[in-house]
Amino acid sequence: HEREHDREISELVTKHEEEMEKLRAELNKEQQHLLDELRQQMAAAHKAEIEQAQLQSQTLHSLELEALRLSLNNMHTSQLELTHSNLRKEKETALVELREMLNDKRAQEVAILQSRHQLEREKIKEQCLKEKEDF
Repeated sequence: HEREHDREISELVTKHEEEMEKLRAELNKEQQHLLDELRQQMAAAHKAEIEQAQLQSQTLHSLELEALRLSLNNMHTSQLELTHSNLRKEKETALVELREMLNDKRAQEVAILQSRHQLEREKIKEQCLKEKEDF
């Protein structure tokens, strides 16, 4: 009876160990499955974070490029306005100088014409006096 009892205990222990091993295997399998799912979720989250960071970086880069473009455009406009203003001033200065030069030339021509006119009058006077003397 005692041997029968020992044998039953031994069978129960063996059965218990087999079930424990089976449970351990199932637990390990379940743990591996959960780890795989967690890895996939983490990889997906990581990928989403990277994509979000890239999108933010691209947006920031686009904004920086737009700001640079606007700044360059403003600088170019300012430079064009300054150049236009300088050209207008140069043109005005050149016109004033040309006007002064033409006025000087005109004054010289008037003086020359007056001088010639005076000489012609004096010649005519002399001729008139000569003709009067001859008569």
